[in-house]
Amino acid sequence: MSVRRGAERAARAAILRAAESDRVGKVVSRYGMRLGARRFVPAENLDEIVAVMRELNRNGMRGVTGLFDDHARSEPHVARNEAEYGRQIDRLAAEGLEANVALKLTHLGIHVSDDVLFASTRRLLERAAGRGMRLRFDMEESALVPQTLALYRRLRAEGVDNVGVVLQTYLRRSEQDLADLLPLGLNVRLVKGAYLEPASVAYPDKRDVDAAYGRMLERCLAEAEHTAIATHDSRIVAAARARIAAENVAPERYEFQMLYGIALPLQREVVGAGYPLRIAAPYGPTWFSYLMRRLAERPANLGFFLRNAVRR
Repeated sequence: MSVRRGAERAARAAILRAAESDRVGKVVSRYGMRLGARRFVPAENLDEIVAVMRELNRNGMRGVTGLFDDHARSEPHVARNEAEYGRQIDRLAAEGLEANVALKLTHLGIHVSDDVLFASTRRLLERAAGRGMRLRFDMEESALVPQTLALYRRLRAEGVDNVGVVLQTYLRRSEQDLADLLPLGLNVRLVKGAYLEPASVAYPDKRDVDAAYGRMLERCLAEAEHTAIATHDSRIVAAARARIAAENVAPERYEFQMLYGIALPLQREVVGAGYPLRIAAPYGPTWFSYLMRRLAERPANLGFFLRNAVRR
Protein backbone atom coordinates (compact mmCIF):
# COMPACT_ATOMS: atom_id res chain seq x y z
CA MET A 1 0.00 0.00 0.00
CA SER A 2 1.32 3.46 -0.86
CA VAL A 3 1.92 6.06 1.84
CA ARG A 4 -0.80 8.24 0.32
CA ARG A 5 -3.42 5.48 0.37
CA GLY A 6 -2.46 4.60 3.93
CA ALA A 7 -2.80 8.21 5.01
CA GLU A 8 -6.20 8.57 3.32
CA ARG A 9 -7.46 5.40 4.97
CA ALA A 10 -6.24 6.56 8.38
CA ALA A 11 -7.86 9.98 7.89
CA ARG A 12 -11.14 8.40 6.85
CA ALA A 13 -11.17 6.11 9.87
CA ALA A 14 -10.37 9.00 12.21
CA ILE A 15 -13.19 11.14 10.81
CA LEU A 16 -15.70 8.29 11.10
CA ARG A 17 -14.64 7.61 14.69
CA ALA A 18 -15.09 11.32 15.42
CA ALA A 19 -18.62 11.03 14.05
CA GLU A 20 -19.43 8.79 17.01
CA SER A 21 -18.07 11.26 19.58
CA ASP A 22 -20.67 13.18 21.56
CA ARG A 23 -18.10 15.86 22.39
CA VAL A 24 -17.17 16.45 18.74
CA GLY A 25 -20.83 16.34 17.80
CA LYS A 26 -21.75 19.08 20.26
CA VAL A 27 -18.98 21.39 19.05
CA VAL A 28 -19.63 20.86 15.34
CA SER A 29 -23.41 21.09 15.74
CA ARG A 30 -23.02 24.38 17.59
CA TYR A 31 -20.46 26.06 15.34
CA GLY A 32 -20.40 23.99 12.16
CA MET A 33 -22.70 26.10 10.02
CA ARG A 34 -20.51 29.15 10.65
CA LEU A 35 -17.38 27.12 9.87
CA GLY A 36 -18.45 25.95 6.43
CA ALA A 37 -20.92 23.11 6.95
CA ARG A 38 -23.50 25.04 4.91
CA ARG A 39 -21.55 24.08 1.80
CA PHE A 40 -22.58 20.46 2.38
CA VAL A 41 -25.76 20.96 4.45
CA PRO A 42 -27.90 23.38 2.45
CA ALA A 43 -31.08 23.32 4.52
CA GLU A 44 -32.55 22.50 7.90
CA ASN A 45 -36.25 22.48 6.96
CA LEU A 46 -38.58 21.67 4.08
CA ASP A 47 -39.14 25.26 2.94
CA GLU A 48 -35.39 25.74 2.55
CA ILE A 49 -34.93 22.47 0.68
CA VAL A 50 -37.69 23.35 -1.80
CA ALA A 51 -35.73 26.48 -2.72
CA VAL A 52 -32.59 24.34 -3.16
CA MET A 53 -34.43 21.90 -5.43
CA ARG A 54 -35.84 24.77 -7.47
CA GLU A 55 -32.34 26.19 -8.00
CA LEU A 56 -30.98 22.77 -8.99
CA ASN A 57 -33.72 22.42 -11.60
CA ARG A 58 -32.93 25.85 -12.97
CA ASN A 59 -29.34 24.70 -13.42
CA GLY A 60 -30.37 21.61 -15.36
CA MET A 61 -30.08 19.17 -12.47
CA ARG A 62 -32.55 16.86 -10.80
CA GLY A 63 -32.82 16.65 -7.02
CA VAL A 64 -33.39 14.16 -4.24
CA THR A 65 -33.97 14.99 -0.61
CA GLY A 66 -34.52 13.08 2.59
CA LEU A 67 -33.78 13.36 6.30
CA PHE A 68 -30.52 13.23 8.24
CA ASP A 69 -29.77 10.41 10.66
CA ASP A 70 -32.31 9.91 13.43
CA HIS A 71 -32.85 6.31 14.51
CA ALA A 72 -36.50 5.78 15.45
CA ARG A 73 -37.00 3.20 18.20
CA SER A 74 -40.70 3.63 18.91
CA GLU A 75 -43.86 3.68 16.83
CA PRO A 76 -44.65 7.33 17.65
CA HIS A 77 -41.16 8.32 16.46
CA VAL A 78 -41.67 6.33 13.25
CA ALA A 79 -45.01 8.09 12.75
CA ARG A 80 -43.36 11.52 13.03
CA ASN A 81 -40.71 10.61 10.48
CA GLU A 82 -43.28 9.11 8.12
CA ALA A 83 -45.31 12.29 8.32
CA GLU A 84 -42.28 14.41 7.40
CA TYR A 85 -41.44 12.17 4.45
CA GLY A 86 -45.06 12.45 3.39
CA ARG A 87 -44.82 16.24 3.47
CA GLN A 88 -41.71 16.03 1.28
CA ILE A 89 -43.53 13.90 -1.30
CA ASP A 90 -46.56 16.16 -1.36
CA ARG A 91 -44.59 19.41 -1.52
CA LEU A 92 -42.15 18.37 -4.23
CA ALA A 93 -45.03 17.13 -6.36
CA ALA A 94 -47.14 20.23 -5.75
CA GLU A 95 -44.22 22.47 -6.73
CA GLY A 96 -43.78 20.53 -9.98
CA LEU A 97 -40.10 19.93 -9.21
CA GLU A 98 -37.90 17.35 -10.89
CA ALA A 99 -37.07 15.83 -7.52
CA ASN A 100 -37.83 12.80 -5.41
CA VAL A 101 -37.21 11.37 -1.95
CA ALA A 102 -34.76 8.87 -0.45
CA LEU A 103 -35.97 6.99 2.62
CA LYS A 104 -33.77 5.96 5.54
CA LEU A 105 -35.23 2.80 7.02
CA THR A 106 -33.77 3.68 10.42
CA HIS A 107 -36.38 6.47 10.43
CA LEU A 108 -39.22 4.17 9.48
CA GLY A 109 -39.11 1.21 11.84
CA ILE A 110 -36.20 -1.08 11.02
CA HIS A 111 -35.28 -0.94 14.74
CA VAL A 112 -38.91 -1.37 15.84
CA SER A 113 -40.37 -4.31 13.91
CA ASP A 114 -40.63 -5.67 10.38
CA ASP A 115 -44.39 -5.08 10.42
CA VAL A 116 -44.04 -1.41 11.38
CA LEU A 117 -41.31 -0.96 8.77
CA PHE A 118 -43.35 -2.58 6.02
CA ALA A 119 -46.48 -0.58 6.82
CA SER A 120 -44.73 2.79 6.96
CA THR A 121 -42.77 2.30 3.74
CA ARG A 122 -45.75 0.85 1.89
CA ARG A 123 -47.89 3.87 2.76
CA LEU A 124 -45.20 6.27 1.57
CA LEU A 125 -44.71 4.37 -1.67
CA GLU A 126 -48.45 4.41 -2.36
CA ARG A 127 -48.51 8.13 -1.65
CA ALA A 128 -45.62 8.70 -4.02
CA ALA A 129 -47.12 6.49 -6.72
CA GLY A 130 -50.22 8.65 -6.73
CA ARG A 131 -47.97 11.59 -7.58
CA GLY A 132 -45.90 9.82 -10.21
CA MET A 133 -42.83 9.67 -7.97
CA ARG A 134 -40.25 6.96 -7.33
CA LEU A 135 -38.68 6.58 -3.89
CA ARG A 136 -35.46 4.84 -2.96
CA PHE A 137 -34.32 3.06 0.19
CA ASP A 138 -30.96 4.35 1.34
CA MET A 139 -28.48 1.71 2.47
CA GLU A 140 -26.96 2.21 5.87
CA GLU A 141 -24.53 0.13 7.93
CA SER A 142 -23.86 -3.45 6.85
CA ALA A 143 -25.82 -5.00 9.73
CA LEU A 144 -29.02 -3.56 8.20
CA VAL A 145 -28.44 -4.84 4.65
CA PRO A 146 -30.37 -8.14 5.09
CA GLN A 147 -33.49 -6.41 6.43
CA THR A 148 -33.31 -3.69 3.80
CA LEU A 149 -33.08 -6.14 0.91
CA ALA A 150 -35.76 -8.39 2.42
CA LEU A 151 -38.13 -5.42 2.53
CA TYR A 152 -37.29 -4.52 -1.05
CA ARG A 153 -37.98 -8.09 -2.20
CA ARG A 154 -41.26 -8.23 -0.29
CA LEU A 155 -42.51 -5.00 -1.81
CA ARG A 156 -41.50 -6.04 -5.32
CA ALA A 157 -43.24 -9.39 -4.82
CA GLU A 158 -46.43 -7.51 -3.94
CA GLY A 159 -46.27 -5.50 -7.15
CA VAL A 160 -44.76 -2.26 -5.83
CA ASP A 161 -42.56 -0.96 -8.64
CA ASN A 162 -41.85 2.68 -7.73
CA VAL A 163 -39.07 1.73 -5.34
CA GLY A 164 -35.32 1.56 -5.77
CA VAL A 165 -32.48 0.34 -3.59
CA VAL A 166 -28.79 1.09 -2.99
CA LEU A 167 -25.81 -1.26 -3.16
CA GLN A 168 -22.46 -0.34 -1.60
CA THR A 169 -19.51 -1.63 -3.59
CA TYR A 170 -17.16 -1.70 -0.61
CA LEU A 171 -19.18 -4.54 0.92
CA ARG A 172 -17.92 -7.97 -0.05
CA ARG A 173 -21.47 -9.31 -0.36
CA SER A 174 -22.74 -6.69 -2.82
CA GLU A 175 -21.87 -8.41 -6.11
CA GLN A 176 -23.88 -11.46 -5.07
CA ASP A 177 -26.72 -9.22 -3.89
CA LEU A 178 -26.73 -7.59 -7.31
CA ALA A 179 -26.92 -10.94 -9.08
CA ASP A 180 -29.82 -11.99 -6.84
CA LEU A 181 -31.77 -8.75 -7.35
CA LEU A 182 -31.40 -8.25 -11.10
CA PRO A 183 -34.21 -10.70 -12.01
CA LEU A 184 -36.66 -8.51 -10.07
CA GLY A 185 -36.33 -5.65 -12.56
CA LEU A 186 -33.84 -3.64 -10.55
CA ASN A 187 -33.65 0.10 -10.03
CA VAL A 188 -30.37 0.57 -8.19
CA ARG A 189 -28.02 3.28 -7.00
CA LEU A 190 -24.36 2.27 -6.84
CA VAL A 191 -22.23 3.90 -4.15
CA LYS A 192 -18.83 3.08 -2.73
CA GLY A 193 -19.99 3.19 0.90
CA ALA A 194 -19.46 5.59 3.79
CA TYR A 195 -19.58 3.62 7.05
CA LEU A 196 -16.70 2.26 9.11
CA GLU A 197 -16.84 -1.51 8.59
CA PRO A 198 -14.45 -4.36 9.50
CA ALA A 199 -12.27 -5.90 6.79
CA SER A 200 -14.22 -9.15 7.09
CA VAL A 201 -17.27 -7.29 5.77
CA ALA A 202 -15.86 -4.54 3.54
CA TYR A 203 -12.82 -4.18 1.30
CA PRO A 204 -10.24 -2.10 3.19
CA ASP A 205 -8.34 -1.09 0.05
CA LYS A 206 -9.78 1.62 -2.19
CA ARG A 207 -8.51 -0.19 -5.29
CA ASP A 208 -10.71 -3.18 -4.48
CA VAL A 209 -13.71 -0.93 -3.84
CA ASP A 210 -13.18 0.83 -7.16
CA ALA A 211 -12.73 -2.47 -9.01
CA ALA A 212 -15.97 -3.80 -7.54
CA TYR A 213 -17.71 -0.58 -8.54
CA GLY A 214 -16.50 -1.04 -12.12
CA ARG A 215 -17.68 -4.64 -12.33
CA MET A 216 -21.07 -3.86 -10.82
CA LEU A 217 -21.55 -0.78 -12.98
CA GLU A 218 -20.86 -2.72 -16.15
CA ARG A 219 -23.41 -5.35 -15.19
CA CYS A 220 -26.02 -2.80 -14.09
CA LEU A 221 -25.82 -0.80 -17.32
CA ALA A 222 -26.31 -4.03 -19.25
CA GLU A 223 -29.04 -5.65 -17.16
CA ALA A 224 -30.70 -3.32 -14.62
CA GLU A 225 -33.81 -1.37 -15.49
CA HIS A 226 -32.24 1.82 -14.14
CA THR A 227 -28.80 2.60 -12.72
CA ALA A 228 -27.94 5.62 -10.60
CA ILE A 229 -24.18 6.12 -10.86
CA ALA A 230 -23.47 7.82 -7.55
CA THR A 231 -19.84 8.91 -7.37
CA HIS A 232 -17.54 11.91 -7.20
CA ASP A 233 -14.65 9.93 -8.65
CA SER A 234 -13.80 11.48 -12.01
CA ARG A 235 -12.22 8.23 -13.23
CA ILE A 236 -15.39 6.27 -12.57
CA VAL A 237 -17.47 9.00 -14.21
CA ALA A 238 -15.24 8.81 -17.31
CA ALA A 239 -15.46 5.02 -17.41
CA ALA A 240 -19.25 5.18 -17.07
CA ARG A 241 -19.50 7.71 -19.88
CA ALA A 242 -17.40 5.47 -22.12
CA ARG A 243 -19.53 2.43 -21.31
CA ILE A 244 -22.77 4.36 -21.90
CA ALA A 245 -21.51 5.49 -25.30
CA ALA A 246 -20.17 2.07 -26.28
CA GLU A 247 -23.38 0.27 -25.33
CA ASN A 248 -25.67 3.10 -26.48
CA VAL A 249 -27.47 3.03 -23.12
CA ALA A 250 -30.75 4.95 -23.32
CA PRO A 251 -30.86 8.12 -21.17
CA GLU A 252 -33.93 6.89 -19.29
CA ARG A 253 -31.96 3.88 -18.03
CA TYR A 254 -29.33 5.77 -16.05
CA GLU A 255 -28.37 8.98 -14.33
CA PHE A 256 -25.36 10.28 -12.47
CA GLN A 257 -25.82 11.25 -8.84
CA MET A 258 -23.69 13.44 -6.59
CA LEU A 259 -23.99 15.16 -3.25
CA TYR A 260 -24.76 18.81 -2.74
CA GLY A 261 -21.61 20.87 -2.38
CA ILE A 262 -19.11 18.19 -3.44
CA ALA A 263 -17.10 17.97 -6.70
CA LEU A 264 -18.74 21.07 -8.16
CA PRO A 265 -16.50 21.22 -11.27
CA LEU A 266 -17.33 17.59 -12.01
CA GLN A 267 -21.03 18.31 -11.57
CA ARG A 268 -20.82 21.14 -14.10
CA GLU A 269 -18.85 18.95 -16.50
CA VAL A 270 -21.43 16.14 -16.40
CA VAL A 271 -24.37 18.51 -16.94
CA GLY A 272 -22.51 20.45 -19.61
CA ALA A 273 -21.91 17.22 -21.54
CA GLY A 274 -25.65 16.55 -21.57
CA TYR A 275 -25.81 13.71 -19.06
CA PRO A 276 -28.63 13.50 -16.49
CA LEU A 277 -27.45 14.41 -12.99
CA ARG A 278 -29.33 14.24 -9.71
CA ILE A 279 -28.06 16.08 -6.63
CA ALA A 280 -28.77 14.72 -3.16
CA ALA A 281 -29.59 17.30 -0.49
CA PRO A 282 -31.23 15.96 2.66
CA TYR A 283 -32.11 18.25 5.55
CA GLY A 284 -32.91 18.39 9.24
CA PRO A 285 -31.31 19.36 12.56
CA THR A 286 -29.38 16.08 13.04
CA TRP A 287 -26.84 16.76 10.30
CA PHE A 288 -23.60 16.14 12.20
CA SER A 289 -23.03 12.45 11.32
CA TYR A 290 -24.02 13.13 7.70
CA LEU A 291 -21.42 15.89 7.48
CA MET A 292 -18.74 13.67 8.99
CA ARG A 293 -19.40 10.90 6.46
CA ARG A 294 -19.16 13.43 3.64
CA LEU A 295 -15.78 14.56 4.99
CA ALA A 296 -14.67 10.94 5.35
CA GLU A 297 -15.59 10.10 1.75
CA ARG A 298 -13.06 12.67 0.62
CA PRO A 299 -10.76 13.69 3.48
CA ALA A 300 -9.60 16.68 1.41
CA ASN A 301 -13.02 18.20 2.21
CA LEU A 302 -11.87 18.37 5.82
CA GLY A 303 -9.26 20.94 4.74
CA PHE A 304 -12.01 23.21 3.41
CA PHE A 305 -13.86 22.91 6.72
CA LEU A 306 -10.78 23.58 8.86
CA ARG A 307 -9.64 26.52 6.73
CA ASN A 308 -12.97 28.17 7.39
CA ALA A 309 -12.53 27.51 11.09
CA VAL A 310 -9.11 29.20 11.11
CA ARG A 311 -10.45 32.28 9.32
CA ARG A 312 -13.15 32.89 11.94
